[in-house]
Amino acid sequence: MYSTIVLKVRICLNPLRPFFHRGRSGVLTIKTTLCKSSHDVLSAARFMCTGDTNSNLGGRLTDRRNTGQTDGQGGMKNKATTQRQEKRWDDTVDGRSRRAPHWQRHSFPKSVFAAGTAKRTTEILKKKAVLVSLNEDETEGRTTRGAGKVQPPDQPLSAAEWRKLKESLGNLQRFDIQMMTALFTSGAELDIAKSLLNFVAMEKGTLSYELLLQYLVLCVHGGHDAEVFEVYDIMRGSFSSLDTGASSLFIKSFSRTVRWREAINILHEIRKVIIPSASNYGDVIAAAVLHGDIITAWAFYDELIEKGLSPRQEVWNALFKGQRETTEEGGKGLEAMSQSEHQERLLGILLYMRNNQIYPEHSLASSIKTWFESLSGQKWTGSWTSTTPKGVCRCCRSELESIQLTAEEYQHLKDRVMTDIIQGRDVFNKTTPEELEKFKAFVKRKPTFDVVVDGLNVASISNDKNRRSEMLLAIVSELKHQGLTILVLGRKHMLQPCRSWERHDMKLIQQQAHCFFTENISEDDPFLLYATLHSGNHCLFVSKDLMRDHKACLPDIATRQLFFKWQRGHQLVVDGYVAAGKRVRFQSILDYDTIVQTSGDSWHIPYDDTEDRSTYEIPQRWLCLTKH
Repeated sequence: MYSTIVLKVRICLNPLRPFFHRGRSGVLTIKTTLCKSSHDVLSAARFMCTGDTNSNLGGRLTDRRNTGQTDGQGGMKNKATTQRQEKRWDDTVDGRSRRAPHWQRHSFPKSVFAAGTAKRTTEILKKKAVLVSLNEDETEGRTTRGAGKVQPPDQPLSAAEWRKLKESLGNLQRFDIQMMTALFTSGAELDIAKSLLNFVAMEKGTLSYELLLQYLVLCVHGGHDAEVFEVYDIMRGSFSSLDTGASSLFIKSFSRTVRWREAINILHEIRKVIIPSASNYGDVIAAAVLHGDIITAWAFYDELIEKGLSPRQEVWNALFKGQRETTEEGGKGLEAMSQSEHQERLLGILLYMRNNQIYPEHSLASSIKTWFESLSGQKWTGSWTSTTPKGVCRCCRSELESIQLTAEEYQHLKDRVMTDIIQGRDVFNKTTPEELEKFKAFVKRKPTFDVVVDGLNVASISNDKNRRSEMLLAIVSELKHQGLTILVLGRKHMLQPCRSWERHDMKLIQQQAHCFFTENISEDDPFLLYATLHSGNHCLFVSKDLMRDHKACLPDIATRQLFFKWQRGHQLVVDGYVAAGKRVRFQSILDYDTIVQTSGDSWHIPYDDTEDRSTYEIPQRWLCLTKH
């Protein structure tokens, strides 16, 4: 019943051409009174597209007739915003999950940095939380708002049926846009969206740019690439320029087809105005690999890296898979690049992951494993494995790299933390230069500490405010039992006797540890970092704070990675609930670094096998590759 858009366009284009005119704003309109039938109106309206691409649709390309023009300030306005919006387009049309399914897990030592810890902790807290019912007003308000949601039909409608549906919703403003969005969200069939276009064309005589853009999203997400080609022809012929969202969608769709080289042309158009997204490059690279053009694939990969973009894992997956498939087909596509050179490039990807602390997902790790095992004459064997708490691979029994920083790394980190965190311009918002100097003098007078305790932080582990001094005393007593030299950082209000801070408990704490109490408005973390780093590479600290804000203050990625490595090797976190009279347990500190590493004849690659890993957590599973 509902043929494709361009089929009717091509049939009706020539006889209707005398009745078309372009408005001043670039809006195409139709003189419906001159059409002989509603069928003619529909056909013509489906060709007519309105909407000036100057509208704010998330960043736009310049008019093709005036390539090179900008928004008046020597460059694109809101460049960062444009790229973020473009990424949302890319994420929207990518219907596949980027996470691998759950695999069988082994038992690992508890660690606050272990993948999935944050999510499991959140779930536990939710279960313990008291459920609070909403009051009637809030419930009623939410019900009323929810009732106004647009519900899409489950089958194509005639124009009369669409009009009746629109009227039932009170002639909702932007009905066509909201309905097309609802069709996409609900995963509706394409024919329903086409029938909506029929209705809009008959009612308005035009199809807006925004509506076609929403329809394009639905087509790309659903894999309807033939429809995408037709929308592309219509939008190219009807609008002076395309926004970056539409361009990204066209790149994604064209890259999946034999017309993949046209995606390169669209990429070049984007590049004239802004830096294309990593997804734009990734789609083109994957297409080039798929069609055996390895030279083009690596050329765009190099450009992606030069632009400072981080490749998506799908790109690496395509490169590792593509080399293997090209080799199996007899070397097509590698004529201008030797296999040895291509192998070096792929090993360079693993080093990039190492240098940027990136963990491949399981699907990519599988491709890496298969690629190594396919290398002729090299006899690589890959195994899925884990490590012992001491950092020994359970498969090949080799030791992994230590979590401890080298002397040079430690000194570099110490200097950067002192400069950018402790002496940074924001610190004195929560303390004073005099107090900081007083603390430095205090530390110099004391012996080297083995452990620094953030007193207020760890005391609040107990939900019972009356147990805070008891909690802190239990932790200090456990550390003292281990023969450690302890520094406890606190605030002066902790010395004022009250239910939370019992005088007797605080006296016992001061007998077992060195203590420094800051002003009540002071921030503890800079003092904690200073004392820990000043004491040396052996010194640990106790806190449940993950220090993400402080890590963000560091100037570059390499230093932030050093900080995270040092933190994982030095932070003690109390494990679970501390019962009265029971010894305190701390979560394990792993002896090894979780990072891609190689010894020449072996590779150990930590991979992401879970959907619930937070950004500050590390995987627990490894791919062991050994050469025999």
